[in-house]
Amino acid sequence: MCGIVGLFLKDKALEPELGRLLSEMLVTMTGRGPDSAGIAIYTQGVDDRGKITIQSQIPETDFKTLEADLSGALGTGVGVEVKSTHAVITLPEDRVPEARAAVKRLRPDVTVMSAGSTVEIFKEVGLPKDVADRFDIAGMSGSHGIGHTRMATESAVTTNGAHPFSTGPDQCLVHNGSLSNHNNLRRELIRAGQTFETENDSEVAAAYLSHKLQKGSSLGEALESGLSDLDGFYTFVVGTRSGFGVVRDPIACKPAVMAETDQYVAFGSEYCALADLPGIETARIWEPEPATVYFWEH
Repeated sequence: MCGIVGLFLKDKALEPELGRLLSEMLVTMTGRGPDSAGIAIYTQGVDDRGKITIQSQIPETDFKTLEADLSGALGTGVGVEVKSTHAVITLPEDRVPEARAAVKRLRPDVTVMSAGSTVEIFKEVGLPKDVADRFDIAGMSGSHGIGHTRMATESAVTTNGAHPFSTGPDQCLVHNGSLSNHNNLRRELIRAGQTFETENDSEVAAAYLSHKLQKGSSLGEALESGLSDLDGFYTFVVGTRSGFGVVRDPIACKPAVMAETDQYVAFGSEYCALADLPGIETARIWEPEPATVYFWEH
């Protein structure tokens, strides 16, 4: 049992409120998963600039000279903004793949949470409120975001095991459920060039969608393919640079509710996650249908 939330803003006037709204939504899901929590925020991108979010168990050591070390390795200026155990590295967008490899070489024990041009992912062990406060998520602005609070069932309670999982540029996924064919899929995806940080079944789902997107599928098409290729019980909420998608398995035993207004589309594992959103009293509210893909794009 885990809790999922998602918020896709149609109205740019709400973008300064995204972090606060999403944090509050996630805190209402604490009872569904107190082990760990995470949030992905799609921020306003800067032309030709990319970003990499990393996490360290010893940030006071790993981040101390990272800006100078990475700038020297790449031969170009980079920025490093430290947020507790995470740091957001900004640099020319075309240098992101090279920088990602350099980070792992310079700081082999750090974990890359996300990479791309807009997404930033922050996750840690602990209650949703504590995780959100730790990274000042409420102060962040953006166009859309997803969040997850976890009750571990198949793997250890660790930062790496927390959601969201990001396995492609500006892509991430949160999951409530359990996949039964993740081991076979992981082997197939590794042969196709995907890499994995954990043994978590949810990371396999994220990598599956990344693989489909890399092959030219749209987000909607990738989610449709998953209905036949992914076995088990699941509700997925997925983010890309411009999109936001939701799908439930054909049995749909995991709870889910959605709301849509002229200002936003919102998702929650339970209605309480949506109850305090602006204009919720006039929103169209529904339970997403089994084996049905919903997605929106800016």
